[in-house]
Amino acid sequence: MSGSNGAKENSHNKARTSPYPGSKVERSQVPNEKVGWLVEWQDYNPVEYTAVSVLAGPRWADPQISESNFSPKFNEKDGHVERKSQNGLYEIENGRPRNPAGRTGLVGRGLLGRWGPNHAADPIITRWKRDDSGNKITHPVSGKCILQFVAIKRKDCGEWAIPGGMVDPGEKISATLKREFGEEALNSLQKSSAEKREIEKKLHALFSQEHLVIYKGYVDDPRNTDNAWMETEAVNYHDETGETMDNLTLEAGDDAGKVKWVDISDQLKLYASHSQFIKLVAEKRDAHWSEDPAADSHGL
Repeated sequence: MSGSNGAKENSHNKARTSPYPGSKVERSQVPNEKVGWLVEWQDYNPVEYTAVSVLAGPRWADPQISESNFSPKFNEKDGHVERKSQNGLYEIENGRPRNPAGRTGLVGRGLLGRWGPNHAADPIITRWKRDDSGNKITHPVSGKCILQFVAIKRKDCGEWAIPGGMVDPGEKISATLKREFGEEALNSLQKSSAEKREIEKKLHALFSQEHLVIYKGYVDDPRNTDNAWMETEAVNYHDETGETMDNLTLEAGDDAGKVKWVDISDQLKLYASHSQFIKLVAEKRDAHWSEDPAADSHGL
């Protein structure tokens, strides 16, 4: 899913689903062959929608384009706000950024705060599944070791997901990854100062290890619109011995309903593009993915 070459198969489906999340708003239908902007479509008539929570002007949201004191610098760093896309330059049409993956059937920002790219970070924390004696468990069919990752159950939609979140203005991606994991999977916001310091120390040990950047760029997300879209950097931190994470108690916090270690396989049904990221982790770590030998050898 490389984003830059427009709407490839299955890279632009969730961004066309109705109703729009958290609303009863139905998108205009966009057939597969009309997704790409290069395809002329004079009758295209997308619905306009920006959520009330965004229009209320919270600190994480831009004003409306029409407001006279708002002149965003698209395709560049705009003060503390990163308006550059991981996928290169995006077009601006009538003062509004244009979704690089194509039409979605909806204009405005929906639930997204920023016009253009809305940057998130997804920390994928993994360990090997082990038996009571501490030996790695291999899958009986593929013969490969089983990898586990920390998953949260999202409160908004009930789907299992990577415990990620939005990058704050001026925040480094590495800081977002650590902060979000602490808030969502360890409930760090609700801890005492002493507990927070202890969590911080262990997180530092985990997050200062070698890591793999699994994906950077546009994400097919149900919140995307023609003018606002999600982008993420998904990064894998692997606890090879399991010792660091054994000392951390998982506890759901913030946007999470539940949190647990989940075995990685192609049977997982995850939020947004998260299944693709998890598959890439399994491939990079040479871990079990599928019982079908053909599926294990193919890319996304």
